[in-house]
Amino acid sequence: MRLSARVDYALRAMSELAAAEAPRTVDQLSAAQHIPNKYLESILGELRRGGLLRSQRGPEGGYRLARPADAISIADVIRALDGELANVRGSRPENLEYTGAAESLQQVWIALRASERQILEGVSLAHVARKDMPSLVGDLTADPAAWS
Repeated sequence: MRLSARVDYALRAMSELAAAEAPRTVDQLSAAQHIPNKYLESILGELRRGGLLRSQRGPEGGYRLARPADAISIADVIRALDGELANVRGSRPENLEYTGAAESLQQVWIALRASERQILEGVSLAHVARKDMPSLVGDLTADPAAWS
């Protein structure tokens, strides 16, 4: 799986917001996560349009999550910025047709998507902010082979 810098930055900023008790400005989020300010501003705008953030103007203004942190999954953030979790050349795996010896590749892509969903939909921003991962993530990362 390959995540874009945009998704990485979005997840880092959203995690900061999940841990915050008050709205945070672009400058605050940018400084906290060492993200280029203008790039982050663009990302936050997309997340706001995607219904994951709210913005507030004024001296007490900034960005806040549009829903509770435990109701926003990593998958929600990825989908808001990049669309589908898993596709092959822009197509959903169930819409692909392979023939001959390659026919079973479709099953591999569908299984890959299912495993991605299981993890990415099962981890919320609250999990990340609390540093308290679901057992599936803990089990997978406990295996030393996962780290190399």
